[in-house]
Amino acid sequence: MVIRPLVTGEENLFESMPAPLPQIRKMSYAAGLEMGGFRPSHTWVAIRDGVVLARAAWVQPPGAVGEPWLERFDLAAEPALGADLLHAAHEALGGPKIYYAALPPYWRRVPEARAVVEPPMEAARLAGLVEGGERHRCTWAGTPLPEPSGRYTFRPAAGADEINDLVGKVAEPTLLTGSETALAVAGIPLATDPLPWMGNGPSGWRIVLRHGEPAGLAGTSGDACFPQITYLGLFDEGALGDTLIDSVHALIPGGAREVVADVDSHRVAATAELERTGFRRLRARIAFTPASAG
Repeated sequence: MVIRPLVTGEENLFESMPAPLPQIRKMSYAAGLEMGGFRPSHTWVAIRDGVVLARAAWVQPPGAVGEPWLERFDLAAEPALGADLLHAAHEALGGPKIYYAALPPYWRRVPEARAVVEPPMEAARLAGLVEGGERHRCTWAGTPLPEPSGRYTFRPAAGADEINDLVGKVAEPTLLTGSETALAVAGIPLATDPLPWMGNGPSGWRIVLRHGEPAGLAGTSGDACFPQITYLGLFDEGALGDTLIDSVHALIPGGAREVVADVDSHRVAATAELERTGFRRLRARIAFTPASAG
């Protein structure tokens, strides 16, 4: 068994291992190299008799202020081999790095999916990473939207001051899409300081009103990788359905044919409301963090 990083020109070696879960939407390794996020020195393989049995690719977009994170980790062997690969790579990379495990929706209910995703996750645990919370990525892709309840009205945000004031009053946002990327790339905590990540103007922000008083706010983005509801925070959780409908309608004129939204798995009511609005689960994601980082 040989465990080592790639060298320039070996990109096809990484791709020689078939994708174990082709239904999960991922950036191709070639595209990641072209964009500068993936690089051979941050890509490791375990090879026996010329066959790749494990592969791992850490990504660090150009200009990112944070450390690289493990984005692609596939294993066609026992978890111990995956742990050996991670240990070797962590030593070369200056210590353990966070791993975001991408999983099919409802993966716990599907034995075939569990058989694929559980060995890499066990390898991560053996390598000293600690399993954290799970998040769902949901997508609306053109299904008819329900009629709003009519209990809430919406208007554009007046400006950055109003947005910051309302964000500061939200105890915990209901939806945060791409918060891991915002923190790793720009060091921005999306839950408490979304404007620097989304742009400092009010464009894309909608204020939720109940009897003329703010009941929350939502920030959308139409020029990210996918149109998305980046931030949604409410003082009145009953407004979630109407706010989702309004946010999608706000993105459609810009050409959005798909809108994505991330929700923590423990928010069962919010997940159900997303599904009632026409969103469907696209994937799940579990963060495995270095033990020293908690």
